[in-house]
Amino acid sequence: MTKRLLDTTARELASYSRAQIINSIGASEGRVLAAEVIAPAMAAVQDISNPEVAAAMGADLIVLNMLDVGRPAVDAVPSEAPGDAITTVKRLTGRLIGVNLEPVDPQADRVTDDRFGTGGSAGRLATQDNIAAAVALGADAIVLTGNPGMGVTNESLARAVGAAREAAGENTLIFAGRMHAAGSASQAGSSIVDDRALESFVAAGADVVLMPAPGTVPGCHEALVRSWVETVHAAGALTMTTVGTSQEGADQDTIRRIALMTKMTGTDIHHLGDCGFFGIALPENLLAYSIAIRGRRHAYRRMATSLLR
Repeated sequence: MTKRLLDTTARELASYSRAQIINSIGASEGRVLAAEVIAPAMAAVQDISNPEVAAAMGADLIVLNMLDVGRPAVDAVPSEAPGDAITTVKRLTGRLIGVNLEPVDPQADRVTDDRFGTGGSAGRLATQDNIAAAVALGADAIVLTGNPGMGVTNESLARAVGAAREAAGENTLIFAGRMHAAGSASQAGSSIVDDRALESFVAAGADVVLMPAPGTVPGCHEALVRSWVETVHAAGALTMTTVGTSQEGADQDTIRRIALMTKMTGTDIHHLGDCGFFGIALPENLLAYSIAIRGRRHAYRRMATSLLR
């Protein structure tokens, strides 16, 4: 028997299988918070890493963006041996750790020539070798998505999910979807996804499907996102609504409004992106979002629970 994810301790979570994690997220009834951080970005709080700050503010899941799995490193995370960055982050935070990998589509109708960060680094692409490497490094989840301008499409995502499920094995969670257009001209705004694409992600093996939170991408309002959530749930998967448009750096009133609109869609996981400044959401916004979706009792409990329990 598993606990709700928001009630688990680090030791309990470390023993959970993929199926148990999925059950524990679903049982939390829309009160799971994910924080994305840019792995190589300078730590916002001196010598304490951004994953540690996110966990301290109540995040249940840490997503590492721009991690090169060939040369894995997270700023301000001490590495005792090559390749132990993810396991060290897990030890320091006691949280689930996901790794973003990008299934870039060379046929994407890219609207700009922008590139995010180092852009196209081989160790960030969603190849089967990179997926297997991320799992070997200790990732609990592979998050298939696209950074700005990279040209990730729904078609490339669906193909990548099947490859990821094969490469990652049966005990790693697969997330798939986009937080914004990721450079696509035609798959943008309210046309960023449709029911057919959502169902294709689940059919290919996705455990969790990403989609923009209401109010974060033009045209993505509460009723539309709610219909997407219902489609994914009917197909048998969970959802993660995302704030990936730098509004993780907005004022707290905006954050609370997004949080409540998003909870009304019925989503399972709430995500805040990595660019409050560059590298992490504003810590006070992580806390504000956490309190909005689960109240102070659960927010403070998550913040205060010792890793030694």
